[in-house]
Amino acid sequence: MHTEPRHWHTLSPAEAAETLHTDAAQGLSDSEVAHRTAHYGPNALREKQARSHWRMLLDQFSDFMIIVLIVAAIVSGFVGDVEDTVAIIVIVILNAVIGFVQEYRAEQAMAALKRMSEASASVMRAGHIESIAASELVPGDVVLLEAGNIVPADLRIIEAARLRIDESALTGESVAVEKQVLSQEAAELPLGDRTCLAYKGTIVTDGRARGLVTATGMQTELGKIAALLDQDNETRTPLQQRLASFGKYLALAALAICGIVFVVGVLRGEPLLLMFMTAVSLAVAAIPEALPAVVTISLALGARKMVQQHALIRRLPAVETLGSVTHICSDKTGTLTQNRMHVSAMFVVDATDESHAAWPSLYSALSLCNDAHMDAHGKARGEPTEAALLLAAHEAGWERAALEQTAPRVKELPFDSERKRMTTFHRDADNFIAYSKGSPESLLPCCTQMLSANGEQDIDRDALLQQAERMASEGLRVLAFACRRWPTLPESDAHETLEQELLFLGFAGLIDPPRSEVKTAVHACRQAGITPVMITGDHPATARAIAKELGILDDGRVMTGVELAALSQEEFETQVKQVSVYARVDPAQKIRIVQALQDKGEVVAMTGDGVNDAPALKAADIGVAMGKGGTDVAREAAHMVLLDDNFASIVHAVKQGRRIFDNIRKFIKYTMTSNAGEIWTIFLAPFLGLPIPLLPIHILWINLVTDGLPGLALTAEPAERGIMRRPPRPLRESIFAHGMWQHMIWVGLLMGGTCLLTQAWAIQSGSAHWQTMVFTVLTLSQMGHVLAIRSETDSLFRVGLFSNRMLAFAVLLTFALQMATIYVPALNPIFKTEALSMGELAICLAMSSVVFFAVEVEKLLVRRGVLYRAA
Repeated sequence: MHTEPRHWHTLSPAEAAETLHTDAAQGLSDSEVAHRTAHYGPNALREKQARSHWRMLLDQFSDFMIIVLIVAAIVSGFVGDVEDTVAIIVIVILNAVIGFVQEYRAEQAMAALKRMSEASASVMRAGHIESIAASELVPGDVVLLEAGNIVPADLRIIEAARLRIDESALTGESVAVEKQVLSQEAAELPLGDRTCLAYKGTIVTDGRARGLVTATGMQTELGKIAALLDQDNETRTPLQQRLASFGKYLALAALAICGIVFVVGVLRGEPLLLMFMTAVSLAVAAIPEALPAVVTISLALGARKMVQQHALIRRLPAVETLGSVTHICSDKTGTLTQNRMHVSAMFVVDATDESHAAWPSLYSALSLCNDAHMDAHGKARGEPTEAALLLAAHEAGWERAALEQTAPRVKELPFDSERKRMTTFHRDADNFIAYSKGSPESLLPCCTQMLSANGEQDIDRDALLQQAERMASEGLRVLAFACRRWPTLPESDAHETLEQELLFLGFAGLIDPPRSEVKTAVHACRQAGITPVMITGDHPATARAIAKELGILDDGRVMTGVELAALSQEEFETQVKQVSVYARVDPAQKIRIVQALQDKGEVVAMTGDGVNDAPALKAADIGVAMGKGGTDVAREAAHMVLLDDNFASIVHAVKQGRRIFDNIRKFIKYTMTSNAGEIWTIFLAPFLGLPIPLLPIHILWINLVTDGLPGLALTAEPAERGIMRRPPRPLRESIFAHGMWQHMIWVGLLMGGTCLLTQAWAIQSGSAHWQTMVFTVLTLSQMGHVLAIRSETDSLFRVGLFSNRMLAFAVLLTFALQMATIYVPALNPIFKTEALSMGELAICLAMSSVVFFAVEVEKLLVRRGVLYRAA
């Protein structure tokens, strides 16, 4: 580019195209795009450099207790056993590698989600309109904008139809700016006054436009202030924050216990360095510093799995919240229905045959008052309703291209959700004709005449509204069409004057069949304690017919937007839980529905696809945007994007959210109970007159083989039986609810007790292998425990040992490794173990199974309603 970016507004569209060496009509060729991509790079803001893999690995050793342990091991090597030191350091390194692999997997999953969330842009290249990733834009590209788009790069506008852009992100000005095509003379204008330019990151609120890309990436106005933006600060999820806080208190308690172990051991005459190493090893094993990281891994990998079920998570806390959703408020069109609109009924006044005078005018309106287009294969492309109308006119012999040659569009009033109508102006010989379409309630009050078999006559609005009601009661979406002739093209854009004194032409009734899988999904919602709510801009009769067919509405009430507007928020809140269908609702009213439900303590998922849906999506606990038909603005505001725009995918996502949260609970239950078992074993032994049961190498080995693979395998546990037949989890419920904290205490004590009982029996019976036996019982008890807690209520024998193959493999591998430390002679001196006799091994297996069977009994009592009845 040879022209300074700040002067683009002084150039005419033709001059801008010439400066950019581009064809404003055809766009850039593929070869030119490749050349400019190589020269300018991607259209993206520079991000903070990601941590290198080496840094990620080194960070695994940054924990203070790990550093203390390594230093203590080295000191121990100098004064005593070098072999022991090497073994401890190897185990610490292996632990770090496992931590690194987990963190790397989580980071890769998050990066993949981020790539899938990238914005797209509609661009004209080599004469064809295509959708590309916004990051692939280059200077000189011709970009098409419409309401709801986020401007993907800095643009010189070359065509505009009622274009308004919200530039508050850049200028702080809250009122959307009206944009136009004409160049401006003053070179030094503030950003907000350059009305022929559009800037990256701003939002198209109304109209449509074409623009030439003048700057990309860091060269855009947004790029220049990117250094001031703090977009890389990923906030922790609520669960991570609670666990991090809990972990700090737990760490203090663990350190206190380790201090007591050290002091008591030294007072009993144990070697000072050995007791110090034991205390530090116990601290390293017992302090749950990895809990928040495990939550990230579980949420990130769970979110990646959700993509396979057509739900793209944009914000990790949404995965937590999904399990608590009590209301799913869904748009009808495309989400509950197939979004395969087709015109199944037409109506004109006094219609007797196709020679009626209104038919040519009605079909012309269907075709011309329309932003869809026919592609080269004869398929209608565009917004589904408009595409269906265009196809109906096309099939009746009214070709859009032929009509536009004699009646080209010269002006338009685009559709907006407040008016609920749109109007296009066309040249008609020496005059002009305006065609309007919209909902019957919005368009009929603008009509004064209607076209009948006898020509124009006074309109009978009541009769026409009754006809529209009859069509809507059959599940049809009804649109009204009208026209008006103008001797000259009006200069004003005021719809209040332009959309008046219209001539009614007729109705078109469109059918959009419900999705076959939605009825099942609605039933699943109800079983899961979730209330499905349908929100539509359609006629109440249409809404009622579809809602009844899907099972959303029995004999309840359909509330209209007009009725909602007449209620105060307090009055509405008294009724909101009784309403499951809303009709003729403005997108702006969605936020009232969300707030009313939230004020009543409900957790709300809300779908939306338009610009005006963004506030409601942000306000909802889970904002759900449409991946196929949604706007950029809606996707940016949402927590989750439906890749297939399907209601059933929301229900699948809720199920996955519940499964992921269950598995995080299981991981915490397993880890905390295991740590408790290790602490009780070492802490209580001196008070019972027993020697220190385990050496530092034993503690670190147990931490390595039991926390690593088995713990991670729990996050892959399938959904529990009946997961969608239980009520939603209260949003602020403690993760330790439903008997979990009680379980961690009593099972931890039981685990420690069985180890100490094994130690006492072995010493009493004169066995020299008592330490190896305690080591084995503690390791295998944790394997029994991880198998038993795979389900909160069902027995392992019902769940099936191999229904989680990853966990079964992890348990078998841990068992094999533990046996190797006992029976492989080369490992005995490293792990300070001795080969057990078959009798001793049998006792170890029997004692380590106590925990498994005790937890199975606990689950039996839970199933019978004896334990944890509040659950």
